[in-house]
Amino acid sequence: MLDIPELLNNLEIELKRTIAERQLIDPLMIGIRTGGVWIAEVMHQRLAITEPLGLLDISFYRDDFSQIGMHPNVKPSQLPTNMEGRDIILIDDVFYTGRTIRAALNEIFDYGRPHQVIFAALIKRDGKQIPITPDCVGTQIKLDTGQRIKLTGPTPLSIVIETSGR
Repeated sequence: MLDIPELLNNLEIELKRTIAERQLIDPLMIGIRTGGVWIAEVMHQRLAITEPLGLLDISFYRDDFSQIGMHPNVKPSQLPTNMEGRDIILIDDVFYTGRTIRAALNEIFDYGRPHQVIFAALIKRDGKQIPITPDCVGTQIKLDTGQRIKLTGPTPLSIVIETSGR
């Protein structure tokens, strides 16, 4: 089973290394609702980031919006009005196809062109569909066909692997 504290520790180590390598200055951390926000809250505290945590709801930026329709729990994004030239750390819980991150980047760029973006995910799973990959991960897993992974929380954080059709 996947151990949340171990995954968070791994992600923190990866983020510290990447922040140093890429020389981020006064970064803005943004969590993607909802699971990404839960992970971002932990990383924000552990990395002692001084800027308030940004919250991103990508519902209106999804490329499957016309297929899935309006989600009843859409919440507004809470971001600075100008991200021009900023160093950004974007956090999500599970990286799968890359489509969520594409949508998140589209929304971020609507607020201005950042200097650079580091993308971190607690879990990277197989199934990438577009050429986007996390810079930092807590772990990588491979799932069987019909399985999906879901983070539940926020307190306590836990991971559930669901199988469709059973």
